[in-house]
Amino acid sequence: MFTVNPFAQLAISPVAMQTYVVIMFLLVVAGTLFDVVHKGSAKYFFENWRRSKGKAAKPVGGGALMSIAVQTAVVDVLASGEFCNPRRRVAHLLGMYGFVLYVLATVVMVFNASAGAIWAQLWWLGGLMICVGGYWFWFFIRVDVAAEGHSPLRLVRADLFILSLLASTTLGLLCAFL
Repeated sequence: MFTVNPFAQLAISPVAMQTYVVIMFLLVVAGTLFDVVHKGSAKYFFENWRRSKGKAAKPVGGGALMSIAVQTAVVDVLASGEFCNPRRRVAHLLGMYGFVLYVLATVVMVFNASAGAIWAQLWWLGGLMICVGGYWFWFFIRVDVAAEGHSPLRLVRADLFILSLLASTTLGLLCAFL
């Protein structure tokens, strides 16, 4: 079960699944570009960068700039250094890396029905990482909102991402398991 491509067993045409994956990828790219334009975040970023360059005491060389970029990528992106709470950081890392594994393995197995057992195992591992990190966050970290005076049952728009991710991943794993 853990070594079998769950997408090869579906009664859906491989071409239909591949088309769906391509359409979803294009919609994510379009939605991201729309969000950047709509919020003006790119304009803000470049204006802020231009202003900060003007205020610099001395110019930063290419090596120092690369060092800052690598440090930012490692600390803030790869290790989720912006989270001071270690439990929240671990839950986020489990969900983030699980999501990357889950999506990558899904794409490989949808576009290559004879993908090796390692891809099926990575798919299961990624899905389980999403579930552990997501449910841990939802039931044991997020419920701390009561300390802020809010009900733990209160749902806001920001909750839609984690809830939809948990629902789709859990259902995918259950479907593959059964």
